[in-house]
Amino acid sequence: MSRILIAEDEARIASFVEKGLRAAGFAVTVTADGKAALAQAQSGQFDLLILDIGLPGRDGFDILQTLRGEGNPIAVIVLTARDSATDTVRGLEGGANDYMSKPFRFDELLARVRLRLKDGQPGPIGALQVRGLELDLLTRRISVNGTLHDLSAREFALAEEFMRHPGQVLSREQLLSRVWGLDFDPGSNVVEVYVRYLRAKIGADRIETVRGMGYRLV
Repeated sequence: MSRILIAEDEARIASFVEKGLRAAGFAVTVTADGKAALAQAQSGQFDLLILDIGLPGRDGFDILQTLRGEGNPIAVIVLTARDSATDTVRGLEGGANDYMSKPFRFDELLARVRLRLKDGQPGPIGALQVRGLELDLLTRRISVNGTLHDLSAREFALAEEFMRHPGQVLSREQLLSRVWGLDFDPGSNVVEVYVRYLRAKIGADRIETVRGMGYRLV
């Protein structure tokens, strides 16, 4: 599952794009602050950045210049109300892979997202492997020391999140955001329920509960 970072300070637009991309099968994180957007883009955890120019804290052009100056290869689609030819040229010459003006059609944005992700991936990664676990990204099945198990859509997304961050503590809030979406009821015990389901398939000792913090794949 490709991971997309949306750097957008207009909440309505950010929510609209996030929901559409999640429905299309992407893992999505949203930030409204320029400094936070740069730090997250530098983390190496994202495949594509949808970048607004007029961000508080740090300008989108500055973020783009910093990323490319560091040799960061993350795909960047600029999505902004600044639609002059000067700004478009500045964005593309500054290293953006694409430039879209607001207002925009979501189906066009989605097509460009898919194209830029395809451009940046010479070959699909077929599986994730972590200490006796192998998650097949095509069949969505998990192998535990050679024994195959089928996964539901949520179990698969949860397993993928853990296996992309082995040894890292993932908070309940992070898992809710990345697997279920930010507008999911924060009072729900759905994370605990699905961690239990996943433990039943891969082994209870593989997912550690870190009291007061979250869960970790060990």
